[in-house]
Amino acid sequence: MSNKVPLSELDLRMKRFHQQMDRSHPEWEIAVIFSKINLLYFTGSMPDGMLLIERGKSAILWVRRSYERTIDESHFRIIKSMHSYRDVAGSYSYFPKLIFLETDFVPLAMYQRFQKYFPFSEFKALDNDLSRIRAVKSTWELKFIEKAGSIHRKILEEGVPSLLYEGMSELDLAGELYNMMLKEGHQGIARFKMFDTEMVVAQLGFGESSIYPTSFNGPGGSYGMSPAMPGLGSRERLLKRGELVFVDMGVGVNGYHSDKTLVYQFGGQLSKEVLDVHYQCVEIQDKIAAQLKPGNIPSEIYNSIMKGLSSEFLENFMGYGNRQVKFLGHAIGLTVDELPVLAKGFDEPLEENMVFAIEPKKGIKDVGMVGIENTFIVTQNGGRCITGDHPGMMIV
Repeated sequence: MSNKVPLSELDLRMKRFHQQMDRSHPEWEIAVIFSKINLLYFTGSMPDGMLLIERGKSAILWVRRSYERTIDESHFRIIKSMHSYRDVAGSYSYFPKLIFLETDFVPLAMYQRFQKYFPFSEFKALDNDLSRIRAVKSTWELKFIEKAGSIHRKILEEGVPSLLYEGMSELDLAGELYNMMLKEGHQGIARFKMFDTEMVVAQLGFGESSIYPTSFNGPGGSYGMSPAMPGLGSRERLLKRGELVFVDMGVGVNGYHSDKTLVYQFGGQLSKEVLDVHYQCVEIQDKIAAQLKPGNIPSEIYNSIMKGLSSEFLENFMGYGNRQVKFLGHAIGLTVDELPVLAKGFDEPLEENMVFAIEPKKGIKDVGMVGIENTFIVTQNGGRCITGDHPGMMIV
């Protein structure tokens, strides 16, 4: 499996960029991309540099570091070396007053340094356009997402049960799990679009730890190691017999992710009431997946599911206490948290080969977070799961 983005793929992505901009912003003349994730998408490399895209002209990838590496790993048509923005500015005899930028990414200091050498006075956001372009996956992209899904299935459905033992800490599990992930082909980190967010290994917890408050915008929780490292897992929280084990992790292959959550019963079966709640979450996942067809509207899928749930079930659904999130799933690709989202306000129809993680979950006091998550590809017949079909609550 080649990990270089083919030139044909890059050309198609740039063509789609121009089509999207012409449709949404007829006035556009130039767009500038700085973020490494979007540079990877459009050029096949993640250098320190920028991509300048002019309307009606060939785009140029300007690379500060490392030009040699980028030339070696990228099939992008025009790659030039730069030492500073001043070098690049001298190559453009005309620069418009209005430019388009990734406002979710570009910090003020970078903006000011760039503006020092380029005489623009206005900017507009590029972020939603980039999200739309990236939302529909190509056959080339899907093969890496499906590879990640295959790794996910093997690790969570076959591997994790062999790692659990009484008295281990959450951090012990994180270490063993990370080693297994790397051996199976995980790229080592899960990337997020959300500002200043990272995930190494997984969000995992034993029992009540899985509903402990975090800043992460998801249903689950974790004690973490410390305020400085709220992820990975606690050194002190040890696994006891009869407890729930919650593992929510992203797997990446060549930049592309899948997302999956499984819960386990360690050393004894949980109560019927807990199991009933869990399997209702599994039913919700299946109902959502059946609606992942081209033409269906994400917000309508969300509303139809939420309206069908009782007020009792909605308590602590998709989070615990006042920390409930307002979605049932999210698109996934080069980042775990892509657009669109299965939530209110997302009213554009689904398209074939979009990819979604569906994650209905519910917190239960003194027990933890139950529920499930899997990754699905949008098809004419509904969502096709690529991360396995185990319903969770695996007895270990």
